[in-house]
Amino acid sequence: MTRVAAPLLEMLWETDDPAEVVAARFGFSDAAAVGEWVAATVGDHWGLDVESVTRVVMSGHNALAWISAPSGSFLAKWSVLPPKFPRLAALTQLTAWLGERGLPVSAPVPSVDGRVQMQIDDGTSMSLQHQISGSLLDVSDREQVIAAGAALARLHLALARYPDTEDMGAFADPPKPLATRISGWLESDRSGLLTPSARETLIRLVDNSPTEPLSAQLVHGDFRAANILCAGHDIAAVLDFEEARFDFPIMELTQSAVMLGTRFRDWGPVSPHVHAWLLEGYTSERPLTSTEADWWNLLVLWFSLVLVPPGEDPTGWGPAANDLLVRTAV
Repeated sequence: MTRVAAPLLEMLWETDDPAEVVAARFGFSDAAAVGEWVAATVGDHWGLDVESVTRVVMSGHNALAWISAPSGSFLAKWSVLPPKFPRLAALTQLTAWLGERGLPVSAPVPSVDGRVQMQIDDGTSMSLQHQISGSLLDVSDREQVIAAGAALARLHLALARYPDTEDMGAFADPPKPLATRISGWLESDRSGLLTPSARETLIRLVDNSPTEPLSAQLVHGDFRAANILCAGHDIAAVLDFEEARFDFPIMELTQSAVMLGTRFRDWGPVSPHVHAWLLEGYTSERPLTSTEADWWNLLVLWFSLVLVPPGEDPTGWGPAANDLLVRTAV
């Protein structure tokens, strides 16, 4: 193996010093040490002759490394939190299954012994994937947003057929009914920012919400711009299944509509036009049931209200939620 130069160390969204984080959380003395370890680990378990490790990005107890090898460019993703290892293995198997069926995901590269998630002897769980060219979803591009909606619908249709759902069931609780969730939020301190009229409107909408049961299934869990790579107007890949859970598809669709423009920092709302574009793309592949359609406006409003911050609001969640409140209350 060729000795690699020290990679650039970065934090994904935290403001901590990455040099301190790589030591305190991951046990490496410096950038050079983590680069050498990544190169050696990928070489040992995936048989790659690593030429360079250019960048390492950390978030919580997870890290991503950008790798170049004669056979291409790769991403190594690892965790140093052992309680998460069984769930990571199940999620990587799920992603591999989706990739085999032509879904736009970053499918894992099997190791030398055929495993897609490796538990390393030093208490690390790692997977490897090819780097995918593309740029993060641009919510001002109508065609990209419509394509994202269609991709989410196809993903939901595939996830509903996943044969090893029981493997995920060990790591995901069944979802609470939608009305119960909203009512619980209204009764909690988290709803303290609501005006009396907003609270009254939301209570009325919940009281009049559909009572027909919805079917829960596996969903992505974090479908937004930070996890959607585009190539032109096509979806190149849907990334990061770590938040996958059992839920109602309409719950994920509405949450994604509200949070679609969020990336890593300075999250902000998108316009109702973007909500409509995502819905247009989604229903082109998976039309909503009448019950799901009846939930759309209420859930979009609720998610918008949930995201209003308690203090400063530099990106305008409050005005966006108030605008939706006026539209929905009519």
